[in-house]
Amino acid sequence: MNTEQHQSLSNVHSSVATENKIGWRKLLAFIGPAYLVSVGYMDPGNWATDIAGGSAFGYKLIWVLFVSNLIALLLQSLSARLGIVRGLDLAQASKNTYPRFANFCLYILAQIAIIACDLAEIIGMAIGLQLLFHLPLIWGVSLTITDTVLMLFLMNKGMRKLEAFIIAMISIIGASYLIEMFIVGPDFQGIAKGFIPSNLFKGDKVSHEMLYIAIGIIGATVMPHNLYLHSSLVQTRQITRTDEGIKSAIKFNLFDTTIALNLAFFVNAAILILAASAFFRNGYFEVAEIQDAYKLLEHIFGALAPTLFAIALIASGQSSTITGTLAGQIIMEGHINLRIEPWLRRLLTRLLAIIPAMLTIVYFGEGGLGSLIILSQVVLSLQLGFAIVPLIHFTSDRKRMGKFAISLKVRILAWACAILIIGLNGKLVVDQITDWIKQYPSASGWIYGLVVPITIGVAALLIYVFLRPLLFKHYDRPAQVPHGLATTITDLTAISYNHIAVTIDFSKNDRECIRHAIMQGHKHAKYTLIHVVETAGARYYGTEVMDHETQSDVDNLNKYVSALEELGYKAEARIGYGTAASAIAKIVNEERIDFIVMGSHGHKAIKDLIFGTTVNSVRHKVNVPVLVVKPQ
Repeated sequence: MNTEQHQSLSNVHSSVATENKIGWRKLLAFIGPAYLVSVGYMDPGNWATDIAGGSAFGYKLIWVLFVSNLIALLLQSLSARLGIVRGLDLAQASKNTYPRFANFCLYILAQIAIIACDLAEIIGMAIGLQLLFHLPLIWGVSLTITDTVLMLFLMNKGMRKLEAFIIAMISIIGASYLIEMFIVGPDFQGIAKGFIPSNLFKGDKVSHEMLYIAIGIIGATVMPHNLYLHSSLVQTRQITRTDEGIKSAIKFNLFDTTIALNLAFFVNAAILILAASAFFRNGYFEVAEIQDAYKLLEHIFGALAPTLFAIALIASGQSSTITGTLAGQIIMEGHINLRIEPWLRRLLTRLLAIIPAMLTIVYFGEGGLGSLIILSQVVLSLQLGFAIVPLIHFTSDRKRMGKFAISLKVRILAWACAILIIGLNGKLVVDQITDWIKQYPSASGWIYGLVVPITIGVAALLIYVFLRPLLFKHYDRPAQVPHGLATTITDLTAISYNHIAVTIDFSKNDRECIRHAIMQGHKHAKYTLIHVVETAGARYYGTEVMDHETQSDVDNLNKYVSALEELGYKAEARIGYGTAASAIAKIVNEERIDFIVMGSHGHKAIKDLIFGTTVNSVRHKVNVPVLVVKPQ
């Protein structure tokens, strides 16, 4: 088994204890990650596709939901397996397998998927606020930017509190729909028939519309960013890195995934059944708008059902916003090794999603938002292949996964799911381009000159993503170290101090920082080398994590310690987790350090806003001298 450990969400990596627990207590320790993932399976995008499918085709698309849920169970279990066995999230594994250009393209596509998901959440939240408080939609869309504050508050409270909030939101959604199901009184015989697959490929207009909505349901259910998210969240549990410990973690995470995603399936099925029972059965066949569903519920069943509907809608949008933020940070750090402040990353994603929502309201009116939600889910489905194909490759790799590589049967099933999704998406794209050419002959030049080449390019990228791990199966690229490699240390001059801390960032500044420290303390002083892990996991959970980044940081830091000891200096390594300034101050106070040497990052103005001002923050958190060494 490959024991490489890549750290993801390092703030919270290994922050939840699972050892020394037995029975249901051990299961409860593992429960949580899949619930954060499951909220993506019941967000406003699901509502729109389920309502559109239920009102237009009755119970006929329940089988699509069921199959989508089975596919989701398989893929999310593979995602969890990757994170547990290799200590890598999906984005980090991709970074170590594909070249930089391919990773950049994969990052762009994954970011588009997150924006599409966020777009659905914005619209859902705005509609919920309008339904309950009669706010204009454009106001509601604008107000959704403020949920960043709630998200950051919850992140700072720790992983378990965040999970508790998400589970509370899920409970509100589930309870609301359970009550609504009793109100509408569904046709159980019709529901049973809905599990029998319908033909999506007849070629007529009805089957094309059914295929479009079916693909939207798949995209809303099997969400690509959830595969990235799950592979990271499972690393928040402390496990024993033995075969037995890993096997146990896989088993309990499978329980967690199965329970959470089946609950999500029942919620989605309830939405579709509600739409079929309330609208299709009463002759309302084109209820694609969430607002229309609310009004018709009020018209048919009175005030209680629509109120519960709106409350559940707001809860689903708010909870999905938080998990989308986590996924965005994982993807950014994993694929392109870019780390910025969480609030800024969240703000940028939200703004990129708000813009199309605003433009839709301005140019097409509020009625266009329903179609925009369904389109966003189709975009999610189109991106699925770029997450699924690498995931199957990584979990099939016996060289890196060892005895925990997936079996041949699971591999065949996984590839069958990938072929199904990619095939459906390919048919949809071809049909859509053909329709555009027929409907807009005057724009055919743009379609052939712009849309077709982009489509071909994306298809070529997908083929490359599939083929590269096969063609370079035994090509073992060294894992990309997040912070670079330790530099060589030679003989150093010194002055004096008793216990000196030196902050390390594995850059060319390290040597200068250590040299200045030794000038202060000579060989009679003790030197504590501090490096802070600031990955998304470490920021959110604020405790130890042992993913690849942390392990590589520990190894690099120990190289510095060994080099200093060989030169006759007393040195030790300390790893901090989370926000740099707080982690450094904590170590300084615990170790009773009396002098700190820090390297200046050299940022100014905008960069300070983006990356933070660690030196100034540390100065205000400690009561000892701080020497700032400027980069050479």
